[in-house]
Amino acid sequence: MKSYFVKKNYDVHSAATLQEGLAQMQLVHPDILFLDNNLPDGIGWSKVESFLHVNPALRLFLMSGYPPTFPNIPGFSYEVLIKPISFADLEIL
Repeated sequence: MKSYFVKKNYDVHSAATLQEGLAQMQLVHPDILFLDNNLPDGIGWSKVESFLHVNPALRLFLMSGYPPTFPNIPGFSYEVLIKPISFADLEIL
């Protein structure tokens, strides 16, 4: 995904863990976040609210390999992308 967005001339930052991602959010202030649900230091959906608290205007996409039902978080919204994600899926975002 990173190379896809770089080729589209987006400024792209990546993180391997939830903690690294939250730390980068403080510095980078992205407009869009693709958050994997299964990360080495935890489950992505459990930190959705933390990411959105840093930037309430953030467009957040939670990615999962399973068709899950994630809880609604009052006052926040996010979208779920089911993996595998194709480039065609990314074009419509």
